[in-house]
Amino acid sequence: MMRQGDTGDWIGTFEGHKGAVWGVALNPQASKAATGAADFNAKVSGVCHVAQLTGVWDAVSGEVLHSFQHNHIVKSVNFSSNSSLFVTGSNEKLIKIFDLNKPDAEPQVFSGHTSGIRHVLFFRDDTHLVSCADDRTLRVWDISSGKETQKLDFNTIPSSLEVSRDGTTLTVTHGNIVSFWDAFSLEKIREFPVLNYNPMTAAVLFVSFQSESFKGHFGPIHCVRFSPDGELYASGSEDGTLRLWQTTVGKTYGLWKCVDGAPLPAEPLSPPKQEVVAN
Repeated sequence: MMRQGDTGDWIGTFEGHKGAVWGVALNPQASKAATGAADFNAKVSGVCHVAQLTGVWDAVSGEVLHSFQHNHIVKSVNFSSNSSLFVTGSNEKLIKIFDLNKPDAEPQVFSGHTSGIRHVLFFRDDTHLVSCADDRTLRVWDISSGKETQKLDFNTIPSSLEVSRDGTTLTVTHGNIVSFWDAFSLEKIREFPVLNYNPMTAAVLFVSFQSESFKGHFGPIHCVRFSPDGELYASGSEDGTLRLWQTTVGKTYGLWKCVDGAPLPAEPLSPPKQEVVAN
């Protein structure tokens, strides 16, 4: 489903997948959307029977532009900065880059992970990829050579992976820890243990969630994302809701209206949110 970022209003629905959708992404120009799923049968501009499907959609019309077949569940999808390349990570233990200008061409394949891949992102001005998987590793890949160039080992499965907007910092959650890493040397900058019985499932730079933090959600939180302008962030939870949170509490933005002349609170408060019920 696509929604207006500042209000949560429903815009439209991309229909076609029949199984769980594991990965979704918008390209930087917001003209294309990508989805990765676990469906054995998918309806894509008609009826097409495939094993596992990844789709690229026109984000304006909702029409499917391309479909890419995989042999297992596709969990991560992302675009390059110029939207010409499209990367997937799947339970095949493989990373694949597709050229959207030549969608029928064979993808470039990166192998090395020994378990299903959770996340893969374009990295370092689209010259590299960074990925994490159930094999408890984070790996960096050189796109030109197709080779793995760097690797981090963790004691637990890295459950989320983010690259900061300026490309200098990696944010990784693993177990009950959120850690920050230099994006070039892969040296650890800092880490924060979270005192909770539940493992961390999502984090983004300067924002991390668990079911006991920033009260509002009633179940584990699996995804957190900032808006492009940094004015709010969204969280998705097993409680069946999406919630929007203000970065600066009390600022007029979207549905949040600040009374003229009213000062912003001196002390940080739990961010107000706009709740959106998810289907």
